[in-house]
Amino acid sequence: MATPTREGPPPEVTDEQLAAMHDDPRFADLKRRLYRFIIPATIGFLAWYLLYVLLSAYARDFMGTVVFGNVNVALLFGLGQFVSTFAIAWGYSRYASRNFDPKAIELHDAIHYGEDR
Repeated sequence: MATPTREGPPPEVTDEQLAAMHDDPRFADLKRRLYRFIIPATIGFLAWYLLYVLLSAYARDFMGTVVFGNVNVALLFGLGQFVSTFAIAWGYSRYASRNFDPKAIELHDAIHYGEDR
């Protein structure tokens, strides 16, 4: 059987090939690399958001503390939510391009084209 070329869409993959991929140690490594970023980032962001909500509900005096001008702690925490969201997205993009994407491409090529680098 001839090796498929990279021109056009990749060839179809059978269910057996997909099932075999799940047993591939490279796939397990790929999942580990993904979870290494996603789990801590998710827990950290949810904790940060929960802190913001709880302080807004139960520490109104603290959240109402004026920092300067018309800016209070609650406004800074709210803006911090946006900043942290963008920081996580930027961090994930950098992490994925260095630690995730090259391995994903390698696994994709192996399953679609039968290539091992």
